[in-house]
Amino acid sequence: MSNFSPENNEIREETGNVTTDLDQNLDNLETDETFAPEAGEAAEASLEPAEFTVSDEYKSSLAEAIISSEDGTSKKRAGKKKKDDDEEVYKKPLIKRRKPNRSVAGDIFLYIFLAFVAVVMFFPIVYAVESALKPLDELFKFPPKIFAQNPTLDNFSDLFVTLSKSYVSFSRYLFNTVFITFMGTAGHLFIASMAAFVLAKYEFPGGKTFFKVVTVAMMFTGYVTGIPNYIIMSKLGMIDTYWSIIIPAFASPMGLFLMKQFMEGLPTSLIEAAKIDGATEWKVFTSIVMPNVKPAWLTLIIFSVQGLWNNKASALIYSEEMKTLPYAMQQIQAGGIARTGEAAAVLVVLMVVPITIFIFSESQILETMASSGLKD
Repeated sequence: MSNFSPENNEIREETGNVTTDLDQNLDNLETDETFAPEAGEAAEASLEPAEFTVSDEYKSSLAEAIISSEDGTSKKRAGKKKKDDDEEVYKKPLIKRRKPNRSVAGDIFLYIFLAFVAVVMFFPIVYAVESALKPLDELFKFPPKIFAQNPTLDNFSDLFVTLSKSYVSFSRYLFNTVFITFMGTAGHLFIASMAAFVLAKYEFPGGKTFFKVVTVAMMFTGYVTGIPNYIIMSKLGMIDTYWSIIIPAFASPMGLFLMKQFMEGLPTSLIEAAKIDGATEWKVFTSIVMPNVKPAWLTLIIFSVQGLWNNKASALIYSEEMKTLPYAMQQIQAGGIARTGEAAAVLVVLMVVPITIFIFSESQILETMASSGLKD
């Protein structure tokens, strides 16, 4: 530690002043003519021991003062340094952005790989649209061309002419498909959400066993459950009705599993606070739970729409006027070589709705798959 602190300087100045005063007094005693030589000698003799004694005490006290001052200064500096360190630690960001440990070459390779995957995933859509725009002669060229040389909309016009001349109009097929899709999706969302809320936030006998059964049911595809569904719908007298497609859609295990897993991340304290404020169970479900799990039920809507929109329902609905649009399109595709262009147009028409819904809900799907949301 340096000895040049302000406190040490003041003590040194005071010491210098006292020493100067003592020297001046001694000089006056030696040169004062009013005193006798004996008195001067006696005074000098009496002053010499006093000068020695006062000087040692003062020096010792001065040394202690200097040491204590230095200790106090060092403690102050140490305390200030510690405070600055604490403030520096406090000002550090709570979340550090992790720097990637890959090189520039690794970044370039990663982007090239992602671009390749994007092209592979997008290629079937581009090829389907281009095939629908090709005239009939280009569809039979070999090797086939990816892009249409002479794009035309004749395939789409021929498709609508064929549908308008059929026994059932195109609008009827479209209505059947839209009605089944809307009712099945709405019922599935409503039932799966309520059941998931009970399983996620309430404990009751058999709750865990029931959810295990739902999880096991996800392993079975529609081909496995087709015969049991037909037997149940036949016993209920719902064969050849819309409800033979809609009611089985209500019991899809995928929706219940998805909603339940997402609702488990919702804070229970939020629900309890609403009940303390006087909210009913229905109010809690509609105003608190459902808005907070919006990404989950939007993803559920997309999955349900995809499944119902492409459902031909040929095994459960026999009446032609109740057939769905995919069934009618399948019949057109089975028309042979002459309807190859119309078959290409059919493929584009059927994939427009699912792709459009996915584009507008892509961010919600990604958020759901990341299991984001409020956490306790």
